[in-house]
Amino acid sequence: MAASPYQQLEEEFRRLHAFRGALALLRWDAAVMMSRGSAEVRGDQLAAIEMECHALLTSPKVSRLLDRAQANGQMLEDWQIANLREMRRQRDHAIATPNHLISRLAKASARAEIHWMEARRSGQFADVAPHLAEVVSLMRDRAALLGSHLGLSPYDALIDEFSPGVTTAEIDGLFKAVGHRLPAMVRDALSAQAAIPVVPLVGKFPASKQRALCVEVMKSLGFPFERGRLDESEHPFTEGMAGDIRITTRFNPADPFQGLLGALHETGHALYDLGLPAEWRSQPVGRNRGMALEESQSLIFEKMVVRSRPFLSYLKPLLEKHYGVSGPEWEVENLYRHLTRVHHGLSRAEADELTYPAHIMMRYELEKQLLSGELSVAELPEAWNEASLSRLGIQPSNDVEGCLQDIHWYVGQFGYFPAYALGGLIAMQLWERLRIDRDELDLELARGDFSGLSGWLRTHVYEVGARMTVQDLVKEATDRPLSSAPALRYLEAKYFESNP
Repeated sequence: MAASPYQQLEEEFRRLHAFRGALALLRWDAAVMMSRGSAEVRGDQLAAIEMECHALLTSPKVSRLLDRAQANGQMLEDWQIANLREMRRQRDHAIATPNHLISRLAKASARAEIHWMEARRSGQFADVAPHLAEVVSLMRDRAALLGSHLGLSPYDALIDEFSPGVTTAEIDGLFKAVGHRLPAMVRDALSAQAAIPVVPLVGKFPASKQRALCVEVMKSLGFPFERGRLDESEHPFTEGMAGDIRITTRFNPADPFQGLLGALHETGHALYDLGLPAEWRSQPVGRNRGMALEESQSLIFEKMVVRSRPFLSYLKPLLEKHYGVSGPEWEVENLYRHLTRVHHGLSRAEADELTYPAHIMMRYELEKQLLSGELSVAELPEAWNEASLSRLGIQPSNDVEGCLQDIHWYVGQFGYFPAYALGGLIAMQLWERLRIDRDELDLELARGDFSGLSGWLRTHVYEVGARMTVQDLVKEATDRPLSSAPALRYLEAKYFESNP
């Protein structure tokens, strides 16, 4: 019996899934293992596979099969209908961008990534500026084409790639509500914490010991090392797929928590990817529902779980075991105060929960200006420094602390940054409901039992895949539309101790 149009589409998208898996491993290797001098070769390899993906999605065969499968949609089940919708969405995004632009972007971003790493070592933005300028120019072209094809503004079209169905209008509304309240909360928290002593965590914490701690905690959370890895890179990230997931973090011998926080942030991503519906993993409907939801899962682990007294009760003996530490500074209450300390810092990745949104809002405004041409690449360091002083109350002393801090723009990820702040709002709304549904959660975390946490997330987030929009997923999981109110309640309770 001949395969139906829909069945033929599933086979085409299985091939696409395999190509994307190869791309993920090549990107991981470039950041973790590859010699710096191999950037041009790797750029050609990435471009070649990107072109294959693009050719598959834009082929007349796939468009023809989409139309035929749509015409027979009454024969499909709910998951198949959702899969067909996601297939068409991917085709529509791909068909808006010509082959030559896909190839040029892949090569340019591969070059820019290598020069970004070199610029971070030299501390000179000028070392990467021309390569970033090339990426920005190509992204402007791509955003214009994509926006025209999808009926969106250029920037909204880029956001839609990372956070499907989310627009600047929705982002601006949520950011406005949070931005209005947070400055006063930061001032009040700084004032309140000034009267609370925190004993510094001093010492040397070798990378080998930090790694051993990370591995033990990740195993407890459910990360399958038989199908995944933990490595080091300049910027922590997660790559791969359910059968081969790669995590990286960055260790600082003077900081006992930086490596762990990075690893557990990425573990949140990995557990989401691993928990996606197994029977749909090779299909679009079985992928994640965008980076805002992805970031919500990483932030639940990094911000809400780790920075809680119950989790620190579980972690304390592990710190003693791996670091050989003891004393009042390693008691749960001091660790909690250390990890919830509010401060005006320059690092987004190390920011506390109250100041973190300001880091994202700053980048959101700057990348819109870069894309529109209002801001040139040459002007970026100065604009970054001015925005940092205005938004964060502190100015970088060098470009590594400033516009060289994040990798995203250098690899063409424009439209990604809003996902971090949206992810935070989603995380806090999911967390509020999770705690209502599981009133024993604190006791479970304190004894290192994460089955209740992972079970709730698996049911309400992971197993949904891309079957519904992120807005619908949040509403179904929490019985309320996405808003800033749960986030503000969470922050008030945590940082002003109304519910310690």
